Amino acid sequence: MLIRSYLHADLGRLTELAIDTFGPFYEKSFRPLVGEVIFANQHGNWRDDYRKQVAELHDPDNHKYVAVVDEGGVLTGYVAWNVDPARRNGSITILAVSAEHRRASLGTALCEHAFDAMRQQGAEVVEIGTGGDDFHAPARALYESLGCVELPVAVYYREL
Repeated sequence: MLIRSYLHADLGRLTELAIDTFGPFYEKSFRPLVGEVIFANQHGNWRDDYRKQVAELHDPDNHKYVAVVDEGGVLTGYVAWNVDPARRNGSITILAVSAEHRRASLGTALCEHAFDAMRQQGAEVVEIGTGGDDFHAPARALYESLGCVELPVAVYYREL
């Protein structure tokens, strides 16, 4: 497994990977939970949101970075993070691993890679977030295995 820095040529595959990874959450978890009005308002354009977000993830001049897992020219996962040097803080923005490569420690390796890079950039603390629903249970287990401490948060929606 090779973890390397993002190249502009990776953009299409990383966008596709984000959409494939998180599509089941939006369509099979969030939408049925909140209903059509709230879904449309909050995440009705989630695919386009990822197309925009992924294109803006890697910007080293603004302390934003992406690393990818490249297995023989096939991108099987990636992690994006940013660092706030003044606060000595880092944040994982997105972690995505293709379905067929999950449970093979790629997520762990990508997080550790990002944590190491953040340390080298002066960060003392990292923040990484995920959902409290069943879809995100594997992510919570991963973050806890990495020594992260959960901060319980509740978010409520109501149709007006």
